[in-house]
Amino acid sequence: MEIKVLGPGCVRCKALEQNVINALVEMGVAADVEKVTDINKITDYGVMMTPGLVINGKVKVFGRVPDKEEIKKWINEELSQ
Repeated sequence: MEIKVLGPGCVRCKALEQNVINALVEMGVAADVEKVTDINKITDYGVMMTPGLVINGKVKVFGRVPDKEEIKKWINEELSQ
């Protein structure tokens, strides 16, 4: 599983990254988590507001910090495919 946290490193971006890591630990799921800070790469995903979350190449959310339970739901969706 490949997860990307999109954002320049702001407080909300760091909060999203921590929620992702906590969700993965609680679920016992291994994933490559990458921080993408390059604004050109972020806009390549169509994300205009950070933070953004991409799981397996799919933009799941941007412009807000989802809670851990919402992130777990998206991870489960990707695992079941």
